[in-house]
Amino acid sequence: MALRLDYYTASPAALKALILLEAANFDLCIERPLMELIKLRVSQLNDCAFCADMHATEARLNGEQPRRLHALVVWRTSDVFTLRERAALAWCEAVTLLAPEGPPAALYDALCAHFSERERVDLTVGIATINCWNRMAVGFRKGPSA
Repeated sequence: MALRLDYYTASPAALKALILLEAANFDLCIERPLMELIKLRVSQLNDCAFCADMHATEARLNGEQPRRLHALVVWRTSDVFTLRERAALAWCEAVTLLAPEGPPAALYDALCAHFSERERVDLTVGIATINCWNRMAVGFRKGPSA
């Protein structure tokens, strides 16, 4: 698929806002390895090849085990993720694939068992940010470099 347009040059002001949001993610209290897993999983859910490629590469460069990256798509049935990571992955899926009634209470309770209030907010901001980037890349057909 061909790139529909270069959204960076088409609307610099809009992209500046997204870049500022992305920059704010560096001050979030969620550990970077977990945030990379979240960004990768959300990108998988959104069929965003560009972001999935970027975040899988970033995770590997930062020491993430290839086995865990391969297992991410089947995280529910894999034993390589901690309970905290599982709670975060379930939350990222529920927030990305919003049901009309929102995330179920049991899922939120599991999140609360592993994350403080600030961490829950920061995690959700990270999820929202990668969803925004996914929608830009998918909508305008930005793909990974060959």
